[in-house]
Amino acid sequence: MTPAPPAALFAGLVDDAAVFPPGQAPLPRALAEHHEHRAAWYAAMVGPLLVPASGVGELVTLAGGTPVGVVVVARPGTPAADVSAALDATHGTALDVRGVEIGWQADWRSLPFADRPLVLEIPRGADRDRALADVRDGQQEGHAVQAKLRTGATPTWEWPDEHELARHITDVVQLGISTKLTGGLHHVVRGDHDGGPQHGLLDVLVAVDAAITDALAPDTDRLAEILAERDPAVLAAAVRTWDADRTDRVRRTLTAYGCCGVTDPITELAELDLVAGAA
Repeated sequence: MTPAPPAALFAGLVDDAAVFPPGQAPLPRALAEHHEHRAAWYAAMVGPLLVPASGVGELVTLAGGTPVGVVVVARPGTPAADVSAALDATHGTALDVRGVEIGWQADWRSLPFADRPLVLEIPRGADRDRALADVRDGQQEGHAVQAKLRTGATPTWEWPDEHELARHITDVVQLGISTKLTGGLHHVVRGDHDGGPQHGLLDVLVAVDAAITDALAPDTDRLAEILAERDPAVLAAAVRTWDADRTDRVRRTLTAYGCCGVTDPITELAELDLVAGAA
C-alpha cells in the first residue's frame, strides 16, 4: 500500500467558507451542509463554519439549539462596532465562536474583541511589512493572533502570483508567525480553473516545508518554483515522506485556509491516496 502522510497534516485544515464567493451559498444551505460535513468520513479535516459578521443574527436563528463552531469574518474596513455587535449576538446561543477574522489595523490591540483569537488580513503596499511585523509582536506579547493572505482574485484584489505567495511564506517563516490563507485554493495542485490561475494546496504545503527547512538561507525563487509545480505525483511524493515532527512544523505555520467547497480539495486528496476515503 502506498504510504500516506500523517493524518495531522490535513486535520482541521479546510475551513468551511461556503457562504463566501464564489460559492455564495445561502446560510440555510451552508449550515445544513456544514452539519453534513461534520458527520462525514472527512469530518476531521473540516474546520469551523466561516460566517460574515452581517450574517451572525440569521445564523443564530437557524442554528437553534444545535451547536456549531464558527469564525466571524469581516472584510477590511468593516467598523469594529459591527463586529462587536455580531459577537454580542452569539452570547447564550449555540454558536461556539472560535475566532474573528478582520483586516489588519494598527490599533487592533484596543478592539473590544482583541482578547479573542484573531486573524488579521495583511494588506498590500506600504503597510504590508509593518503588518506582518506587528503580528509577530502580537504573538510575542501573548496574543492569539495570526496573519492571513488572500490567495484568490476578487474584483478588488488581483491574484497573487507564485512570487508574491512565496514572499509571504518566506516572511511568515522568518518572523516565526502563523498564517491562514483564503480564496483560490479549491484544488490540490496549481492549475488554471474557471478562466484563471489558482494555487494548489499541496504546492503551498510543500513550499511551507521548504521555507522552514531552508530558513537559514531563504530562497523565494525556489519557493515560487514549487508553487508553480503542476505534477500531482511530484507533490504527493513529497508529502508522503513527512513524519509527525515535520508535519507539525508545517501546520504550526499554515494553520488553515478558507474554501467555499470543502469537498473539492478533500476529494482530490483521496484520489491521490493521501487520505483514506469513504469506506
